[in-house]
Amino acid sequence: MTLLASYFPITDPTLIFFVVLLIILSAPIIMGKLRIPHIIGMVLAGMAVGKYGFDVLERDASFEVFGKVGLYYIMFLAGLEMDLESVKKNTRQFIIFGLLTCLVPLSLTYIMAITILGYSPAASFLLGCIMASNTLIAYPIIGRYGLQRNKSVALSVGSSMISLFMALVMLAALSASYNGNGNVLFWLLFVVKIAAFCAGIVWLVPMLARYFLRRYSDAVMQYIFVLGVMFLSALLSSLIGLEGIFGAFFSGLTLNRYIPHVSSLMNRIEFIGNALFIPYFLIGVGMLINVRTLFSSIDVVWVVLLIAFFGTFGKAVAAYLSSLLFRLPLSSGNMMFGLTSAHAAGAIAMVMVGMNLEVADGTYLVSDDMLNGVVMMILVTCIISTLMTEHAAQQIILQEKTHLDVGEKHNDDEKILLCVKYPEIAPQLLELAIMMRNPKLNRGLVALNVVYDDENSAAGRARGLQLLEQLQQRAIAADVRMQTQVRLATNIANGIKHAFRENTASEIIMGMHVHTEVTPKFWGVFIQSLYNGLNRQIILTRFIQPLNTLRRIQVVVPSRAEFEPGFHRWLERLSRMAGNLDCRIQFHGRNESLELIREYINNRHPSVRAEYTYMAHWNELPRLAETIAADHMFVVVTARKGTISYKSAIERLPDELQKHFSGKNLMIVFPDQYGETKDESMSFTEAQHHEENSIYDMLLRRIHRL
Repeated sequence: MTLLASYFPITDPTLIFFVVLLIILSAPIIMGKLRIPHIIGMVLAGMAVGKYGFDVLERDASFEVFGKVGLYYIMFLAGLEMDLESVKKNTRQFIIFGLLTCLVPLSLTYIMAITILGYSPAASFLLGCIMASNTLIAYPIIGRYGLQRNKSVALSVGSSMISLFMALVMLAALSASYNGNGNVLFWLLFVVKIAAFCAGIVWLVPMLARYFLRRYSDAVMQYIFVLGVMFLSALLSSLIGLEGIFGAFFSGLTLNRYIPHVSSLMNRIEFIGNALFIPYFLIGVGMLINVRTLFSSIDVVWVVLLIAFFGTFGKAVAAYLSSLLFRLPLSSGNMMFGLTSAHAAGAIAMVMVGMNLEVADGTYLVSDDMLNGVVMMILVTCIISTLMTEHAAQQIILQEKTHLDVGEKHNDDEKILLCVKYPEIAPQLLELAIMMRNPKLNRGLVALNVVYDDENSAAGRARGLQLLEQLQQRAIAADVRMQTQVRLATNIANGIKHAFRENTASEIIMGMHVHTEVTPKFWGVFIQSLYNGLNRQIILTRFIQPLNTLRRIQVVVPSRAEFEPGFHRWLERLSRMAGNLDCRIQFHGRNESLELIREYINNRHPSVRAEYTYMAHWNELPRLAETIAADHMFVVVTARKGTISYKSAIERLPDELQKHFSGKNLMIVFPDQYGETKDESMSFTEAQHHEENSIYDMLLRRIHRL
């Protein structure tokens, strides 16, 4: 045993990293068997291998670096996944809960520390600031249950930032009073620095994000850019006197709309953080906890119990009182309490500030008992927070499943067929399909490449296979299943139609044919044959810039579009797209159509920022073109001939699009024509092919030109 002990603690970086990976791998397995959240397992493992446990690992610089990155990552993800529209709509609730979750535990802890523990007012105030703030240590549980946009989660994250900001400001005031800097000039400079930091981040980060994401699509470069923004913001916030975690959260808020929740970039960010950085942080927190202090003196146990009870009780009062005020269910109150009750490395950082504040010669503001009490309090609150958050998440999921319309789920035939040919736009078509699909159904996509069957078909098939393989890798990165197929056909449109029926697809997404001439070649020969011979929804798109940099979607709706069988399908797809991009969507049409669109979005997608503008006639399209900016997506809901919403003005659409909307992001939607039960077999009375332009159309067009 003596010989074995001589090898500990492990100091070799390679071996340290291996042991940490072993803990990250085994903790979820062991904790899963014990029905305990694996986050607690990480903290307990850190206690066991640290110097206060079995002294297996030395807490070297890697724990300092990766631990800080993990803490930043938690706050960054919280800001990145917040529903900003919910924040705007419930600003009053955010402020109320933020003030309560800060002031209630601060007041209770301050009174307890003075009256029961006999601490000085300054030490009691410092302890109150520590308990007023909190760390979202249980936030990874939210990601596992997919509740990032739940209202109680958003309230908890927002209030945590408010309470943290207030605690940091009060801590800065306490520190300034001891350092002799607590004058008016100090506070004026402090306010100016905070204002300059917030304004600089809000102005600089979106500009950099738009510039970078438009020009570089490489996955590694985009991820490094996002990390760089997070660390820059954290560094700047620490330089102005606030903790880096505030800057990390603020940068997440700023990048929120540029990284859609269903994108492959978001998947990479979450994967790397949850796989490495966040577990490293949790293990590092555990290594700081010294359980032996509990057995050294009964006073330490007493201090730990008092601090943990009053601080946690204050957070509980704030959470459940807020849930009553906002008329939220008990499960939401449990969630709000669970997320806001934990304290971690931030508490240690704040108590370290107190250890450097000298009260008298050789005496500092924070005593050893207070330090040990705060460290042990971290373990207690982490366990409470994790267990309560896990329980609340399960309650919310069960309630949502109870209210779920099962019939609607089974009746939804969604299966998107992605037709790809050009490598330049295929990735963006995939991103669009991912944003439009229903993640709750968890159905895969079908990617199709049709090759013209001639003497060059072998080379075309090889290029198609290579393109589909690249797309499949992107789909896997976004955690989306995708089937691929290369098809040989002597007629491209027929090849797509046959694949559509074989895969029982519900709709098609494809890129627009690029052609310099207008009517009749604007759509491309095979696309014209496709939408005339297929009765299901077809979406044609043209991208000028990446989807995640769009600020607004402008949709033109023809009159009587609400009577078409495919009305709700295209409306649902555009609503999902706007929600995932977190951008505004503006509908232009008649009041009858707009009223039904408004009702649908308010009921199904209340978080979507929708606007409704009356448009009397399609003759207004040229005027509308003046309002379409470079970062807008212009969507035209058109119709096939013979349908209820078809009008003669649609015939001029190719000319008007080419003349007024060239160089714009464009989407053309052909809705479902006959609904679900149409038999698409060809007969003498109802042929599959319709001529787009009759001889009468040609004569009228020539007369019009003359």
